[in-house]
Amino acid sequence: MPVDLNGYWKMISNDNFEEYLKALDVNVAIRKIATLLKPDKDIVHDGDHIIIKTLSTFKNYNMDFYVGKEFEEDLSGVDDRKCMTTITWEGDKLVCVQKGEIEGRGWTHWVEGDELHLELRAAGVVSKQVFKRT
Repeated sequence: MPVDLNGYWKMISNDNFEEYLKALDVNVAIRKIATLLKPDKDIVHDGDHIIIKTLSTFKNYNMDFYVGKEFEEDLSGVDDRKCMTTITWEGDKLVCVQKGEIEGRGWTHWVEGDELHLELRAAGVVSKQVFKRT
């Protein structure tokens, strides 16, 4: 049974994020701003339907998807690319594969206690973020 991701989560750590943004070819000005932010996650999880809102003072990003169904993801506001995205459960981990211009792009979410972990991947670079449930 997949873990319950519902809740409001506040970032408590953000490791190697600038290198991840470099791997996405995000310009230096946006990278500098993004690395200063501590975004929150607001997640609504209802069966196979999940909405993940990433909220910050600079930009917000919403993902609304059904687990196991491929969709075209518009990453305007992230790195201005489009990709074909599929998100599946692998045990208790929610795993995203984003097929497009950047090799090996995707992410994994999982919960340990009252912490939400996020591993971001692109072109061999890995960034790790941790959020605490409020």
